[in-house]
Amino acid sequence: MGVPQFNFKPLSDSKVVVLTGAGISQESGIKTFRDSNGLWEEHAIEDVASPEGFARNPDLVYRFYRARRQQLQEDSIAPNQAHKALAIFERKFKGEFLLVTQNIDDLHLRAGSKNLLPMHGELNQMRCQASEEIFSVVGDLNASTICSCCGERGNLRPHIVWFGEMPLYLTEIFQALRKCDYFFSIGTSGQVHPAASFVAEVPYDAVRIELNMEQTPVSSMFNHGIYGRAGEIVPAIFDHALV
Repeated sequence: MGVPQFNFKPLSDSKVVVLTGAGISQESGIKTFRDSNGLWEEHAIEDVASPEGFARNPDLVYRFYRARRQQLQEDSIAPNQAHKALAIFERKFKGEFLLVTQNIDDLHLRAGSKNLLPMHGELNQMRCQASEEIFSVVGDLNASTICSCCGERGNLRPHIVWFGEMPLYLTEIFQALRKCDYFFSIGTSGQVHPAASFVAEVPYDAVRIELNMEQTPVSSMFNHGIYGRAGEIVPAIFDHALV
């Protein structure tokens, strides 16, 4: 595809922030949790994605996220060209780069991204509810798993930001947004807050670019909108930006 015609500032002096959402991972075969009737994989959101649901039925929550982790391990699930293009750009880029993702999968990490903030947590991690210590999930995580830091059973929960909880890294994210020269929003719906309001934090003279399958409720806040598959659009844009 042709690269849209807009000018990049000198890359050596630029500060770039990229936000990614479910749209980038869908192209790798990752299912989005929520379907058209508001259920998450046939479960009510409040049952599998809230502190109250976890307290009420931890076994259900453990099973739900175990199935999500198992999906990540399928041979067919791998970083796509958009994930790879962002990792290549970060590696070669001489300015300041921050990748913020709403996704809880590990595809950006597997593609090679380094300066990454997963604002909604990580599927392959667990957290002690007593100490807030974070660990990688090894084996099966359930109510019988003994926490290595507190020694208690049942204190470990998925390291996922649930409804009613504050997203992670907001201080760092807002600091980066308020000083960036470029803000890219890739594969996001523009409906989930606070991520939907990130574009409003970007300086007035910064370049704001939306890359998505279609326009979103916040499209009017961007200087440029480029619509199509992330696996095609993202490499075209970010390869061009390195020239």
